[in-house]
Amino acid sequence: MSNKIPQPRYEKLHAWEVYSKDIDTEYVQCIEEGKDIEKLKPLFDAVSKMDYTKEREEAADIIYRKIMDAPQVDGYKYNEPSDLEGIFALRDSFEFKAREVTDEEMKDKILGAWLGRVCGCLLGKPIEGIRTPDLYPLLKKTGNFPLKRYILASELTDEIINECKFPLRGRCFADTLKGKAPADDDTNYTAIGYDIVRRFGRNFTPLNVIDYWVNFQGKNAYCTAERVAYRNFVAGYFPPDTAVYKNPYREWIGAQIRGDFFGYINPGDMQTAADMAWRDASISHVKNGIYGEMFASAMIAAAAVSDSLEDVVRAGISQIPKTSRLYERISALLDFYKAGGSADDFFADFAKRYNEFSGHDWCHTISNAEIVAACVLYGEGDFGKSICLAVQQGFDTDCNGATVGSVIGIMKGSSAVGEQWTAPTSFMLETTIFGIGDVDIREMAEKTLEFIAK
Repeated sequence: MSNKIPQPRYEKLHAWEVYSKDIDTEYVQCIEEGKDIEKLKPLFDAVSKMDYTKEREEAADIIYRKIMDAPQVDGYKYNEPSDLEGIFALRDSFEFKAREVTDEEMKDKILGAWLGRVCGCLLGKPIEGIRTPDLYPLLKKTGNFPLKRYILASELTDEIINECKFPLRGRCFADTLKGKAPADDDTNYTAIGYDIVRRFGRNFTPLNVIDYWVNFQGKNAYCTAERVAYRNFVAGYFPPDTAVYKNPYREWIGAQIRGDFFGYINPGDMQTAADMAWRDASISHVKNGIYGEMFASAMIAAAAVSDSLEDVVRAGISQIPKTSRLYERISALLDFYKAGGSADDFFADFAKRYNEFSGHDWCHTISNAEIVAACVLYGEGDFGKSICLAVQQGFDTDCNGATVGSVIGIMKGSSAVGEQWTAPTSFMLETTIFGIGDVDIREMAEKTLEFIAK
């Protein structure tokens, strides 16, 4: 037996599981948060060039300690707390006008929300990760630009596949399903939201959520910030430290896709929806990463009892700090929209502000939240138009299609989703959650109604 101390095979581990592997993202994240760390840039660069060894991870540990002690830069204009009390203290006032909704209407709206999320996710799923220089030619060659329907495997000729740099073979297209929508983290989290409330009640805690994650899915079901939080919890860290310790993805989109169920069960009660979203988000995210889930949940809660797309978006940001970057960007969008600015002009400007070839921009909460909010507004309440506009922008296609689908689905009801979108699913959904497996979407909508506060 060797006396050599065993070491992890760092080169074999996924970047989401080794802090030092994505140290470049950590640098960008810190700069955006206003941390005074520019003098550390040479150290970041040096570590990023090291081989994947114990020494690289130890050097990254030093960086982590340095950035945790780093002060804010002078003049940083945002105030972005991560605690719920601090967040709610910085909200803007918004007088939201809800309309009366009958029990029968609400039943249909909840079904619309579930179907909207599943179908919006399915639209974006086969092209998740594509960039627009590949996406637009693909859509044009298949007669589907602007995007107006599912992308089908049957229309992808060898020529189209070979000319596209994005790998299209073997992906999950609507015409290759076997009578049910495929499992996806975007829809798993909606089912998880249901099961958490079922098990722990409406007063569930962040600890309930992370404990559920570990017990009911393997770690490979989780990505980026969620994978970090999962591993942190297994290593003995508890919320909110699970979100903070060596987590360069702490403001990425992962939490924003997890809060739909909390909106479903709080129609017209944006504060409670946002509160539940915070309890979920705070195990893996901070600041704008948390705000993204609160924003999405509050929008959905508002959409259940409002016919105004603008009010729904404003209701969403009414639950996050008015001193945050996310609030600033969505407010600017609302101002642009109200002034008569077009969708084309908005997305042209969007493309100048974000680099879709940067993983950080591509997967960040704020960039994707802007897409969601813009498509809620410019989709004009038409389900197909709204989800297609969201997916056509690229970035996180299945996440954005799903969230927009939830908002419009709960606002307009199940008939607005339509057979064009639901037919491939046969109203069935796969999950990878232990003990849940495949679910009937109509049954899930019925069960959701049980948890709406009376």
